[in-house]
Amino acid sequence: MNTLFDKIWDRHVVQAIDDGPQQLYVDRLYCHEVTSPQAFDGLRARGLRCFRPQKIVCMPDHNTPTHDQDRPIADPVSRRQVETLARNAEEFGLKHWGMMSPDNGIIHVVGPEKGLSLPGMTIVCGDSHTSTHGAMGAVAFGIGTSEVEMVMASQCILQQKPRSMRITIDGELGRGVTPKDVALYLMAKLTTGGATGYFVEYAGSVVRNMSMEGRLTLCNLSIEMGARGGLVAPDKTTFSYLRGRDYAPQGADWDRAVSYWRTLRSDADAVFDKELTFNAEDIEPRITYGTNPGMGIGITERIPRQGDASFMKALGYMGFEPGECLLGRQVDYVFLGACTNGRIEDFRAFASIVRGRRKAEGVVAWLVPGSWAVDRQIRQEGLDVVLREAGFAIRQPGCSACLAMNDDKVPEGKLCVSTSNRNFEGRQGPGARTVLASPLVAAAAAVTGVITDPRELLVICK
Repeated sequence: MNTLFDKIWDRHVVQAIDDGPQQLYVDRLYCHEVTSPQAFDGLRARGLRCFRPQKIVCMPDHNTPTHDQDRPIADPVSRRQVETLARNAEEFGLKHWGMMSPDNGIIHVVGPEKGLSLPGMTIVCGDSHTSTHGAMGAVAFGIGTSEVEMVMASQCILQQKPRSMRITIDGELGRGVTPKDVALYLMAKLTTGGATGYFVEYAGSVVRNMSMEGRLTLCNLSIEMGARGGLVAPDKTTFSYLRGRDYAPQGADWDRAVSYWRTLRSDADAVFDKELTFNAEDIEPRITYGTNPGMGIGITERIPRQGDASFMKALGYMGFEPGECLLGRQVDYVFLGACTNGRIEDFRAFASIVRGRRKAEGVVAWLVPGSWAVDRQIRQEGLDVVLREAGFAIRQPGCSACLAMNDDKVPEGKLCVSTSNRNFEGRQGPGARTVLASPLVAAAAAVTGVITDPRELLVICK
């Protein structure tokens, strides 16, 4: 009667306090440059080393520029954070993939693609979008800086066990509808607090038919519903994705691992604290109109005509009106990338729209691979040629315009169609206005210069 979440969580409990938190063993800790410095300082102050350094991987991503990475970072704050992570990793004997390393990228992209994130693991990082790794069939969640220090020192963390929720999406997605649209649809239905206190398992035919890249996008956005994390039961799609990856088990170890991974699914009679079911046919390509990811509509729909004070404040910031249809709205910037949509499948989708077309005059487009591995695959598949012929340039890997912690900031008042995960006020730069969307919607905006239904541009193969 156990859920998948229960099976993984309970296997990692070291000890429990009655009516209190549980001590949970952590299989993998990811560290980036933003939330780790104070944790390292805390270890030094107590004269401690990392308890299991082989379980920790360090990588800069938030502050890295997406151009001229072979040169010193111009911004002094970003440079100091990136250099501090490198020094800390060296001092504490930790694996570190810095800028220009062929293994570098966004940590939530690199972890799965290197086979560092595996089914059945517990995975933490000082970043809320650690939920991404749950797509591998893992319990993955973001933690605070003091908790990062706790894991470094003990390889364990104190946590209250979340409640469990299953979201089932059945049916078949329509043309032009992507996993990003599924996630945006769920956020609109549940609101940004609808899954607070829960760990979500995604199920149903739509999820089973998703690629690993799609599942990673879906789990990435779990936190935007308020969930502690999200996960998908590992299956043949997971195993095929992981086979041969650098840090995945090999040989006989692979066979043993897969044998165990096949047990990682919710029992037929498992009881969840909450169950929700949705139909794929109700989902169309989506966009957001407000200043949180839950304020979204189908791309052919109109903004709601009324709402509370916060609703009106959000519309005022965005420059939109109640009842407005956003189709045809002029776009200034387009961003393809982030730990949400910076994978090879996302670049394939973007290229499928822009192939044979040209970037719209006046649109600034930032196309940022989630890792150097994605960059290499883009070039191996010839997508770089397609994009270049359409007037686009590929930047170097990093978090880029997902958040205003590097050079890629959207200017005040400009409207950006973004494949990232958050559209808060100032998230992409002071005064920047963000519309969240899929790579297909972003590509359609990039070649038309306005918000466009991508289904109008998709080529029908005969």
